[in-house]
Amino acid sequence: MQVSVEKTSELSRKMTVSLPEKMVQEKMDARFKSLAREVKIDGFRPGKVPVRVVKKMYSDRVRSEVTGDLIQTTYFQALQEQNINPAGQPHINPTDETSGFEYTAEFEVYPEVSLDGLSALEIKRPVATVEQADQDAMVTKLREQKKDWNDVERTAEKGDRVTIHFSGVCEGENFTEGKVESYQVVIGAGQMVPGFEDELIGLDAGANKAFEVTFPEGYGNEKLAAKPAAFEVELVKVEESFIPEIDEDFIKTYGVEDGSIESFNADVKANMERELTQGLKGKLKNAVMDALYENIQISVPNALIDQEIQNMMKPYEANARKQNMKLEDLDLPKELFEEQAKRRVALGLILGEIIKTNEIKVDDDKVRSTVEEMAVSYERPEDVIAWYYSDDSRLNEVKQMVLEDQTVGWIVDQAQVTDETVSFADVMEKQQQQ
Repeated sequence: MQVSVEKTSELSRKMTVSLPEKMVQEKMDARFKSLAREVKIDGFRPGKVPVRVVKKMYSDRVRSEVTGDLIQTTYFQALQEQNINPAGQPHINPTDETSGFEYTAEFEVYPEVSLDGLSALEIKRPVATVEQADQDAMVTKLREQKKDWNDVERTAEKGDRVTIHFSGVCEGENFTEGKVESYQVVIGAGQMVPGFEDELIGLDAGANKAFEVTFPEGYGNEKLAAKPAAFEVELVKVEESFIPEIDEDFIKTYGVEDGSIESFNADVKANMERELTQGLKGKLKNAVMDALYENIQISVPNALIDQEIQNMMKPYEANARKQNMKLEDLDLPKELFEEQAKRRVALGLILGEIIKTNEIKVDDDKVRSTVEEMAVSYERPEDVIAWYYSDDSRLNEVKQMVLEDQTVGWIVDQAQVTDETVSFADVMEKQQQQ
């Protein structure tokens, strides 16, 4: 076997593999003999077909099979011989070669990653605490989650929940398929087309009203986008919200068994501090990733970018199947994911090089503590811990996450870090957006 490699661009390679005809013929002869025992041909007893007859009838097919097998085996041998690590699948093309069999394999290779700039990285580390105002806001939010609605005999106001029957017509076509019955709308919540909810203010139960609003540009239904529509509404019921007091019953609904305000406040603060720790950790990780991506420049193989785009599109594909649609129907061009895919691949290569070069190993104690942290919010944490440790694939996901966290920590130790004070609300808002 003869192998030559041509560098066609920074990451692209063209490898030519030549095999002697003798090797091809030997493998073909072995295949002919095997076929002679298996094929059924009129005029010959089973297993007694002459090899020369088999050669005449199956020569092209056998040569194609043999050369295909040779490509499979010699391609990886050639890579190993040339000490090449390809990125993605190759494009293989047999070439015309009378003295034997020859093929070319075109592929990309992994880039070299230089870590020289690590010590010069500048990273802002977010720092925050749970203040009393944050805790008060959280308690208000918890009360809002438990709010109820009571009927009122008055005109509707902003913040009320109203029950309506309504129908809508645009350009002479009823787009609500008749009348929508008993639909609940919280006035001011932005559930309906802009301007619709404002028209409900001041109406009593039993009132009817006709009005016109214009759908916004870019509305999901192209037939209605940027067009005026006429609505007819009957208001059935008006309700105002009732936010519960913080009493023993309310406290127990959040799992505080003794129902005391002291235990409730302590529990709320503990949960907030746990969330804040995770949020700060996430913000620091993002800051590290941004710094790595900006300061360590590497060429990224297109094959790996394409693979990552396919991974990113899988949730959309699954969602399309649930709706009996094809992925093409969603109109998601490759370019929509390309930049993010490139960033993910680049960061994966950089982190991989850092882990390999500095021999960073997974800390099993940190894996255990991470699983315990994940389990603490469940009713039976010990069952959750056992669930993770009973399956290697589940545990490996945690190990991979811990290894990445350890690597981020290692990078922070090498970089130039300054603390930046941020608010609890800012940390939580960013975490929810992500």
